Amino acid sequence: MPKVLLAEDDPGIAEPLARALVRDGYEVEVAVTGQAAIDGAEAADLLLLDLGLPDVDGLDVARSIRKNGHTIPILVLTARADEVDKVVGLDAGADDYVAKPFRLAELLARVRALVRRGQSDTVPVEDLKAQDVRILKGSRRAYQGENELHLTAKEFDLLRVLMENAGNLVLRETLMRDVWGSDPQGSTKALDIHISWLRRKLDDDAEAPRYISTVKGQGYQFEAGDV
Repeated sequence: MPKVLLAEDDPGIAEPLARALVRDGYEVEVAVTGQAAIDGAEAADLLLLDLGLPDVDGLDVARSIRKNGHTIPILVLTARADEVDKVVGLDAGADDYVAKPFRLAELLARVRALVRRGQSDTVPVEDLKAQDVRILKGSRRAYQGENELHLTAKEFDLLRVLMENAGNLVLRETLMRDVWGSDPQGSTKALDIHISWLRRKLDDDAEAPRYISTVKGQGYQFEAGDV
């Protein structure tokens, strides 16, 4: 049974949401502080994170979890309507967000998608390699040379799609559909944020890319050339 860590200090939201998650087949632990969310992240399969926690801002919670090397999928709950806050949340290491007030069916669908992506695939699959980057698809692990890359669920899926098409352009619309499952006509700011995070973890220079090239106005390409 997948475990969801729900970081929400408002019992009026936490209690009915926890009940809905249990009905949907999840084990749920509620954290009412940011520190409790940080401490419990390693043992959970997904963190459902409210940004307005009493002790630590939710964005700082996400940053701390990523700094500790945890790749748990993070779904942010936010009442902050400003698009900048949403993008900053993704930059802090969140995988997705839902704005309050939210529809329960939409939230549960996003939870299911992130849990699936965060869990290991038990079906034997072909690993991927391009340059000195390797992806072990079955265990959802990625390496650059001998060093493991600590990727979020979305970063892993983005790298996987790019490497499955190494040497070829992948359109922005394709990446949004395959990684986010979203309407390709919607905002692609999240895609650009995650590309910047991948480049940072690969130590890739956007101006002179070794791994991920930008095709302006169209999409991205993972370079297949030898090191």
